[in-house]
Amino acid sequence: MTETKTYRKIHFAVMAIESSAKKAKISGKAMHDRLKAQGLIHKRLLGHYDILHTQSLDWVADDTLETLNNWEKEEKKEQ
Repeated sequence: MTETKTYRKIHFAVMAIESSAKKAKISGKAMHDRLKAQGLIHKRLLGHYDILHTQSLDWVADDTLETLNNWEKEEKKEQ
């Protein structure tokens, strides 16, 4: 099977979501739902794949959690 860039991006996003969930001590589904609600899967993980996939998975998980928490705080301020 030939890996396409789309496949690699999706695989990367799944790994990032699972790694972030583990760090946050929540389920992968809960992390997916939170990231999706903020638009971070497409805007961040897939949208910045070319840069993010060059970093360690641990760094990506930390960055994803920090970004998610910041975006959720900002959303609460706007309500």
